[in-house]
Amino acid sequence: MKFIVSSSQLLKQLQVLSGVISTSNTLPILDNFLFELSENELKIAASDLETTMSTIIEVQSDNEGSIAVPSRILLDTLKTLPNQPLTFKVEGNEVEITSEQGNYGMPYFDGSEFPKALELENPSKTLIPANVLANAISKTIFATGNDDLRPVMSGVFFQFGTDNLTFVATDAHKLVKYTRTDVHAEEAADFIMPKKPLNILKGILATSDAEVSISYNETNANFSFDNVSLICRLIDGKYPNYNAVIPKENPNVLSISRNSFLSSTKRVSIFSSKTTHQIRLKMAGTELNISAEDIDFSNKANERLLCDYQGDDLEIGFNSRFLTEMLNNLSSENVQLEMSLPNRAGILTPADGTEEGEHITMLVMPVMLSN
Repeated sequence: MKFIVSSSQLLKQLQVLSGVISTSNTLPILDNFLFELSENELKIAASDLETTMSTIIEVQSDNEGSIAVPSRILLDTLKTLPNQPLTFKVEGNEVEITSEQGNYGMPYFDGSEFPKALELENPSKTLIPANVLANAISKTIFATGNDDLRPVMSGVFFQFGTDNLTFVATDAHKLVKYTRTDVHAEEAADFIMPKKPLNILKGILATSDAEVSISYNETNANFSFDNVSLICRLIDGKYPNYNAVIPKENPNVLSISRNSFLSSTKRVSIFSSKTTHQIRLKMAGTELNISAEDIDFSNKANERLLCDYQGDDLEIGFNSRFLTEMLNNLSSENVQLEMSLPNRAGILTPADGTEEGEHITMLVMPVMLSN
């Protein structure tokens, strides 16, 4: 088995695939990349059993064969090499790589020992433009939870309808609902995607203008675009009824510059309690007062911002970290914060800057104010 490949092209693909490889694999074979050569095409795969990702690159060869090569040593070598053609040749019980600088040998496994990628049975299929899916992931993934006791909340809920697609994430303190009315599925379906494959997809979808074909059944989903295929096991369980926690009547509406609100929240939160991260918002007329206090260390801060506020005078407390995260993940010039009572969730939405057919609703739970 022998082939010639561009070092920079190989490195670029391996760096993407390396995100799949776990640092604590139960099977030693999973510390390797699978190389499957079929004449001028090299298919490379990586897996952690839950997620398997593969990509195809062009090489010069008239051979066929499959081997599994150690991922860490191969990546570390490629990172130090300038762009050039590399020759890979299997000799005896090692694979030899020849560059302009010299040659390097490493052991390999038989490719047949590598776990086979799953074939989905009776899948449904939906097409989504890469930039839409990338946006949906980046706008929701930060709001997922890390609680092992509630695994359904550790992923993003994909809800496909015949008139729109909705993506939801929540950790019970904050919730994000991202809807696209410009894309739809042929039949209604929903599933919960784990975080790890979504983070990998987010990184590579941003640079693609392809259409992503998503195939899914009860247990697995497959994302295919360009020369990439990613198959992963879905999170089993029923997602909470997120619509039930979104308050419908919110007569008090604050409209404000996102950057001013974000900067002020960050500054004031430095003086807040390190355990609660609580900041206090006080709204009246055209003024928003943001304050925080840490009684234990005698720290306090208070800022006034100009805003447009419609509603009754209101004082409400939020965890500054959640508010900062949400404001950071919006890209609009101005935002709206809709509220009803100090003990009901606030709803944050962008006032401008969204694409046609794009709707973003962020919900943040209040914290009880200690007077």
